Amino acid sequence: MKYATKKKFVRAAARVICFVSTPLIVLGLCFGLCACEASASWWDEPSGSYADTQNTQEAANRLQTNQPTPTDIDYSLERYNLTRRAYWVNGQREKANALTCPIVKPLGYVVLLTESGSVVAKFTVDGKVSSLNSFLTPDSEYYELVYGGDYTKENEWLADVDGSYGENDNGIFFFTPDGKYVEWSGIYLYSDIPFEVSAPVVNYTEVE
Repeated sequence: MKYATKKKFVRAAARVICFVSTPLIVLGLCFGLCACEASASWWDEPSGSYADTQNTQEAANRLQTNQPTPTDIDYSLERYNLTRRAYWVNGQREKANALTCPIVKPLGYVVLLTESGSVVAKFTVDGKVSSLNSFLTPDSEYYELVYGGDYTKENEWLADVDGSYGENDNGIFFFTPDGKYVEWSGIYLYSDIPFEVSAPVVNYTEVE
């Protein structure tokens, strides 16, 4: 094949390629525009559940702005109880009883009950009732393991103030005005109003 013939053949092939590829490019652009339009339509018209979630978050933000978390609590009776308990359960009761509180502690009243409603004991509470699973410090560096992205964090478990790990029983603890320590893992009734409860508190009659 001569050079001129080769040149004509190349030009003809180029025209065929342009003729075929141009409609494909246009068709691809059309599909892309349709996809973008569909995506924009989905974004502009969110689902009902998504709208409800956004409305709930906006309502919560508004309420938190109108009723912010108090920042003027100068002393925590919960942390006082936890510090006092840490001394008490580790054999340092002199330190527990000598721990001073700069505010006037309220008196409370608690009744310890069985599952059937029988009264186990009644106490006057010095300050407040606290949870056995309330701590002075967190038990780990992170609440959840963090994986992915540019880094990976392994959760580092932290010891309690007495050097131990793990969880406490589910229940409450409190101190009495005369310095006694009480733990309870059952049902209880607590109030700042003195009350009398007869035993048993649940009365029943047999049905014939």
